Amino acid sequence: MTHATTRRRLLQATALTPAAMLAGAAWSRTSTDTEAVVRLEGSDAEGRPVRLSALRGRVVLVFHWRTGCAVCRDKMHELRANLIGWQGQAFSLIGVNADARRKDWLDYEQLVASAVPITQRFPSIWSGDPSTVDSLGPATQWPTAILIDKSGRPVERYVGRIPAAAWDRIAELL
Repeated sequence: MTHATTRRRLLQATALTPAAMLAGAAWSRTSTDTEAVVRLEGSDAEGRPVRLSALRGRVVLVFHWRTGCAVCRDKMHELRANLIGWQGQAFSLIGVNADARRKDWLDYEQLVASAVPITQRFPSIWSGDPSTVDSLGPATQWPTAILIDKSGRPVERYVGRIPAAAWDRIAELL
């Protein structure tokens, strides 16, 4: 089996079903600069612009991830479930992919487009694109999620698994 075939099967499995959650995984929550408004801009896999500023008035969870990160792929199911649960409310998700190769991100996005219902999809941009602007800076661990309030300011940062308390915090901000 070639590397490409193995990778494609791995991506298919993780795009369609969640892997078992690891018990006792570490996470951390730290405050972020609440004075600065975050600037996040890029293009999705179809070339459409994605701008955090267009989501002012909404609570946004920015999810920094990589296709090679098992915890990141495990979280996709939970992210999609919460997206469905909060349809009709002022909540959005944006993915920021940090793969070294654009092709890996595009392959994943192609699987999502063909296998995940449209109501469970959220925009994702590739951090390696020269036109991508991310004032949150590059993540040093994956996944890293940053909670943005309705005014566009960062509220909390979660490194590793997103704790259940984060979803409660999102509900409070809505």
